[in-house]
Amino acid sequence: MAALQPVRGTHDLLPEDHRRHRHVIDSAADVSSLYGYEFMSTPIFEFTQVFKRTLGDTSDVVTKEMYTFTDKGGDEITLRPENTAGVCRAYMSNGLAQHAPVRYFYGGPMFRYERPQKGRLRQFHQIGIELIGAPQPQADIEVIACGAAILGRLGILGRTELELNTLGDTESRTEYRNALVEYFSDHKDTLSEDSRDRLDRNPLRILDSKDEGDRKLIADAPVFSDYLNQESQDFFATVRQGLDDIGIGYRLNPRLVRGLDYYCHTAFEFTTTELGSQSAVMAGGRYDGLMEMMGGQPTPGVGWAAGIERLSMLATEPEGGARPVALVPMGEAAERHMLKLAETLRRAGIQVDMAFGGNMKRRMKRADKVNASRAVILGEDELARGVVQIKDLATGEQIEAPMDGLAARLAPPM
Repeated sequence: MAALQPVRGTHDLLPEDHRRHRHVIDSAADVSSLYGYEFMSTPIFEFTQVFKRTLGDTSDVVTKEMYTFTDKGGDEITLRPENTAGVCRAYMSNGLAQHAPVRYFYGGPMFRYERPQKGRLRQFHQIGIELIGAPQPQADIEVIACGAAILGRLGILGRTELELNTLGDTESRTEYRNALVEYFSDHKDTLSEDSRDRLDRNPLRILDSKDEGDRKLIADAPVFSDYLNQESQDFFATVRQGLDDIGIGYRLNPRLVRGLDYYCHTAFEFTTTELGSQSAVMAGGRYDGLMEMMGGQPTPGVGWAAGIERLSMLATEPEGGARPVALVPMGEAAERHMLKLAETLRRAGIQVDMAFGGNMKRRMKRADKVNASRAVILGEDELARGVVQIKDLATGEQIEAPMDGLAARLAPPM
C-alpha cells in the first residue's frame, strides 16, 4: 500500500518552513502595531453568502475556486477564499460601528481550488490589514505606508515596485463602465469567450484578461483617467501627494483595476519580477461599497492582503532561535537526576534537549544535530561530588561547575 500523501495544492509546514512563516507573521504584526493595527481572527469558514454577496456570482473565485459544502445542519458553508469579507462581517455582527475607525491585522489560512504552481496553493496563508470607517484619502496613504514598512522589515521592499491607480467614485466608474461596454461591443467577435461573458456582467474584468487577442484590444481601450470627475481626481491627487511626502515611490498603472463594484478610488499592488508569473506580492485598495453590499450601513474601508508563502520566498533569512543546552547523562542514576535538572532549567527559561538513550558519542552527535550551544555532562563521579561538566560546543572548552546555581550559569545573555 502506497504511503499517504498530502492533498494536491497543500503542503506541510515543517519546522524550517514554519520558522520562515512565523517570521513573516511576527514581523508584519510588529510593524502594523506601530500604525495602531490590532491582531484579530475570524473563523476559517463562513456562510457561503458572505462570499457570494461580496465576490459576486460571476467571479472566478465563486464559480470555480471556492471550497463549498453543506454541513450536517443543512447550511451551505464555504472555507474562506479571502479575509476582507470575513473581517467586515465581524465588524457588522459584533456592532463595532460605534468604535470606528478601527484597524485590524490578520494572518491565517485561505482556500481556493486553483492550479497549484510556484507561490500559489489551494491552502495558502495570508496576512492583511483593514482600516474600516475612515473615508479620507489619508487612510489610503497610511495603509500603503504600513504595507511598505512591512516589506521593508522583511527585506523585500527594494525588490518590489508599487503600482498605483484610481477607480474613481461611483459616478466615474459608471461613466467608464459605459465607455468600456461601447468599445468592447464593437469588437465582440474578437473577444475571448470569457471576456464576452464579462461584457455585460463585469466589463472592467476584461482588462485583467491574459488572452493574447484580448490584450491587443485592451491596449486601445478607453483609459479610466479620462472619465474621472473632479472629486475623484482630487482624492487621487491627495493620495499621490501623501506618498510623495513620505518618500514612497510608485508607478501609475492605468490598467490596474478591481472588477467588483464595491471597489473605488485607490487600487494598488506591490509587484516583483522574482516569482515568475505570480508577480503580485501585496495587493489592496478602497472598498467603500462592501458593507452595504453585505446588508449593512454604507461604511468606508481600505486594506490589503499578501501571501505568506510568497513573502517567505522573498524575505531575508530570519535569525535563528535560541540554541538549546544538551544534557548528557551517563548511567541510570545520572539519567534520573538529569530528568529533574531538565525541568528545573526549562522552568528558568532555558531551552533543553536530552536524548533518550545512547552512549556518550551518540549523545554528543545528537547535541551537534540540534545545534546546541553547550553540553552538560553528568556521570557517576560528578553526581557523587554535586558537579557537572559544561562543554562549549563552539570552542571545545570544558569546565567543571557546581549543580547549585546551574540555571543562572546557563541562562542566555540579556
